[in-house]
Amino acid sequence: MIRERAFLHRYGATLACLLLAVITLITFWNVQSFDFVFDDGLYIGNNRHLSNGLTTESLRWAFKATEGGNWHPLTWLSLLGDSSLYGSNAGGYHWTNLLFHIANTLLLFLVLNRMTGAFYSSAFVAALFAVHPLHVESVAWIAERKDVLSTFFWMLTLWFYSRYAERPAAFEYCLVLCFFILGLLSKPMLVTVPLQLLALDYWPLQRFCPSGEKNRAARLLLEKAPLLFISITIGLVTLYTQQTAGALQPLTSASLSLRTMNALSAYVGYIKKMFWPQGLAVFYPYSADLPMSQVFLSGLLLLIISLFVIRNRKEHPYLATGWAWYIVTLLPVIGIIQVGRQAMADRYTYVPLIGLFIMLAWGIPELLRPWRHKTTGIPALATAIILVFAIASRIQSQVWENSITLFTHARNVTAGNYLAEGNLGVALAARRDNEGAIYHYREALRIKPDFVIARTNLGAALVKRGQSEEAIEHFRAALAINPHYGSALRQLADELLKKDVLEEAAALYQRALLKDPDNPELYNNLGIASARQGQLKLAEQYFQSALRINPSYAEARKNLSLIRKKIKQ
Repeated sequence: MIRERAFLHRYGATLACLLLAVITLITFWNVQSFDFVFDDGLYIGNNRHLSNGLTTESLRWAFKATEGGNWHPLTWLSLLGDSSLYGSNAGGYHWTNLLFHIANTLLLFLVLNRMTGAFYSSAFVAALFAVHPLHVESVAWIAERKDVLSTFFWMLTLWFYSRYAERPAAFEYCLVLCFFILGLLSKPMLVTVPLQLLALDYWPLQRFCPSGEKNRAARLLLEKAPLLFISITIGLVTLYTQQTAGALQPLTSASLSLRTMNALSAYVGYIKKMFWPQGLAVFYPYSADLPMSQVFLSGLLLLIISLFVIRNRKEHPYLATGWAWYIVTLLPVIGIIQVGRQAMADRYTYVPLIGLFIMLAWGIPELLRPWRHKTTGIPALATAIILVFAIASRIQSQVWENSITLFTHARNVTAGNYLAEGNLGVALAARRDNEGAIYHYREALRIKPDFVIARTNLGAALVKRGQSEEAIEHFRAALAINPHYGSALRQLADELLKKDVLEEAAALYQRALLKDPDNPELYNNLGIASARQGQLKLAEQYFQSALRINPSYAEARKNLSLIRKKIKQ
């Protein structure tokens, strides 16, 4: 027994890290063959800034970009690096996500083991984190690089904070600040870290009550002030970015009371999915008709757990830290401030579930302490849980193979999933199945008639079918819902240009340029509309603008040459 303990003390962490890495690698090995899905196109496939990899221009762009309603320059830098290495090979991007997930798993184990000295419980938490099916989305979805990258810096922040807690020094504190800022620049979800650190101060670091020191709580709060200031600053920048991009949903779309009710249901819904990860989907539609019984029971359960945790905080302090970790880290994405139209999202649990895992990893052994077979029974139970979740994650990850498998699964496991229908249409259109695409666009609009993207895509599909008049009706209907939607503006203008409705087409191109000022095609088409109206000098300027943005744009160069000949005549 003594030799076993000595061996574990010397090599245990290394062996645990090796085993955790192998389990994670086996669970997610298949992601390397997966395609780009969903809004990977926005981040990679259709993003011209990534096409040339890391350049001086792309580096400047990364710190200004707000695509998708987010400001996360380090995530863009990470994707730019991948673009330089892998080009359009999706497998490379998936590998990077997986490597970050492995690194996060190992760091989580090392952080908890350092803070608590509880080797087996720390390893169990890390293993759950590594293979839980709710985390498949963050690993298998390239666009969620921000999840795995920000968590990497999050775990490093905790690691250096544990060192600072052991021996407070300015250098260690600066490292905490440094990695905290890097995490925020990857994804602003780290804004709750100052509160999380206070929870860790309570347990396991036990910094609130050292012997003989007064006003300790006030000092610990003051210690977090610089981090809190940074959190507030980044939080405001994020809200402004999301508001500007239109990602932040106004109260008119969902009242504060409805958001609060959904938040209560989501908190409990994530707990349920942690224990029984069934029916996982890329998108869960927001419901305005939540049963009051569900909301009441959710609120009651959260209250009961909170009271239980408070009552047992002295005897079982890990419950307080774990519960606070879960509640606090979910706050930015629980839906009170609604970004997007999802009721909940699996990716939001990537870090918050660690709090619940902590409660289980330390609580189950205490609960089973009277069990006479606990020495062999608890490890066997833990191993069985990890294997079951690993198999479930392996199966769930296959859903992310491509957009068709992803959205077919989502529409099958959820009700009224207009986004899944619409994006399944997009996936089928990409495979030149225009009729299948039209069917799913119409299904999406049947569920949600004001779904602007599906209405615009339906118009584009009808153009391919030769039904231009009906397509124009859908483009106009889309703009009636959202007058600033760029794709509808451009496609309606294109159809009107074909019909020589030149004045309206030109006006639509001008409006589209306000949303997308660096689009050379818009300038080229605006030049064509101007030329047909006899505005030759103006047309020349538009063709020149198109070539200034894209010097290799052959059609614009040809049009410029023709217009200059007409001007000379």
